[in-house]
Order: sequence, then structure tokens, then C-alpha cells
Amino acid sequence: MSIDPKYNICYGWQGISLARIRGDIVDPALKFKIIRRLKEEFSDFSPRLKQVAKYITDNPADFGLDPIRTTSQKIGISTFTLVRMAKVLGFESFEELREPFRHALVTISEVSEDPAWLNELSAKGEVGKEQAKTARNTITNVQRSLHLIDPEKMERVVSALFEAKTVYITAVRATYSLAYYFHYVGRMSLPSLRLIPRLINSTIDELNTAGPQDVLIAITFSPYSKETIEACRFAARKGAKIILITDSNLVVPDLEPTEVLVASTLSTHHFACFSGAMAVLENLVALMVDKGGQDALDNIKSYEELRDEFSAYWKVIKKH
Repeated sequence: MSIDPKYNICYGWQGISLARIRGDIVDPALKFKIIRRLKEEFSDFSPRLKQVAKYITDNPADFGLDPIRTTSQKIGISTFTLVRMAKVLGFESFEELREPFRHALVTISEVSEDPAWLNELSAKGEVGKEQAKTARNTITNVQRSLHLIDPEKMERVVSALFEAKTVYITAVRATYSLAYYFHYVGRMSLPSLRLIPRLINSTIDELNTAGPQDVLIAITFSPYSKETIEACRFAARKGAKIILITDSNLVVPDLEPTEVLVASTLSTHHFACFSGAMAVLENLVALMVDKGGQDALDNIKSYEELRDEFSAYWKVIKKH
């Protein structure tokens, strides 16, 4: 360990500041450095420490807010395990590990103030109260998900999509609807977009000709689909870039996507809420249309003209 006399901060592993010595100075990037280390060393942790690493990575705001006992209850482990994680990372205590998260905390767990209509809805009986709770959750998921979108990462993702020979997109079960929507509208600005599996074919079969010039967009949320994870592994073996849209930065220890876009799927019921995921996809579609320029606009126009030609949309026939 060494002490930086200018900032009174202690430095440890890889030259990263570990804890305050005195005063209120905290490395503003320390939270992100801790998360990066948790990802890089995830496979080396014990099963219980993996639970802690995944929780911190997925819930940095809650981790910064909650005391040790609350955090241990949320994860389902002992407080001793949290202290042990702090020691493994080079901190003296749990509080010292939590401090960078408290310091960097931007509250994204709730909408700052409920709109008036939500409060009015809550007052309309049990159904209204349940509707308001669900609506609040939906708004929060969208806010969290959009907050997590890093412009530099999105720029890299969109550039990779336009540089690829073929862009595959895959998902199964409930998430297939998200993949289908993204393919349906996305192909108009990115003709190389291809939804897999098609019909009753196998995703792996569809990826057999994939290579380093291609990209696979995979959508999966907890509990993660075995088929989607296997497709990612197979595509990675073929050299394709992997863009993973999911609810965590830590999905499978040995899977290393090129980019991860995280969406919040918290729900008031048994099933995942996809409002945040849809917000991320809508954001990506908008950036694709912008990146595609005039070619994208011409392509979109050609689809509209095709639908008009074959009367794809219902029109009221005026009677004379």
C-alpha cells in the first residue's frame, strides 16, 4: 500500500484507490473500477462471493444505500460473506467497500416525484392501487434502463452493426417478441439484419456460416435461456462479435460479449417487465436510422410504398 500525499488516498491493487484515509475525498471513478474488477475476477470467486459480485454489479445504487444486514438479506448470504468480499478486494471493512457507491450514488431506483395522475389512480380502490403500482414500476424500469445507456457504448454497438456483413438477432420464448419487433423495424434501416431461428430451424444451424465479419445480437433475461447462451458461445467460437441485451453485466462466467446493454426487468408480478428492454431497443433503432442516413430513409420509404401498393393497412371506404 502507498499513500498519495496530495489527496490523502490509499492506493492498492493495480494502482486503484481503495479507501479514504481522512477528509471527504473519494476517487469518483472508484465505483466503476470496483465493478470492472468484479467482472474480470468473477470466475475466480467462490460460489458465495459470486453471488455478492453479481449483486453489486447489478444493483450499485441499492448497494450504496443499504446497510450490511439489509444487503445480506437481499442476496441471501451472511454478513460475514460481505465482509470477506471487502477483504478480498483489499478494503478494511464493508463500509469502506460501500463508500465509493454511496459517494457516486445517483438515485435511479425510483421516479423522483410521482405525477398527479398516479396519485389519483392509487385512490381509486384496490384495482387502481394495483394499476398505479404497476405503472410506477414500468416508468422506473424505463428510467433505470435509459440511465444505464452509455453513449460511447451505443456508438460502438451501432458502428459494429453497420460494419458487419450479417447481423443476426436471436431470442427464445417471451423475449422472442422483442427480437421479432427489433428485426421487423430494424431491417428497414439495416438490411443485413437477420432474425434467427427462422421457422422451426435451430439457432446453431443458422449460425453455422457466421464468422469474424458478423455480429450476433442476443436477448435474454433471468432465468437465462440455455439456447441463447449456447448460441452466443457458438457464435463466439466462430469469431463473431456478441452484443448481449440482458438484465446483468454478469450472466455466464465464461461468456465474454463484445458489448452488454443492460435493461431493468423488475416486476410487480411473477414475470419480467420488458418496458425497460423495449426502451433500450427503441433507442438503438433511433440511432440506427440516424446512422443509416438517406439510404435508411429511402429504404423505409420503399417499405411504406410496398404496403400501400398491396393495401396492407385498413382504410375506411367512403360512400358517395
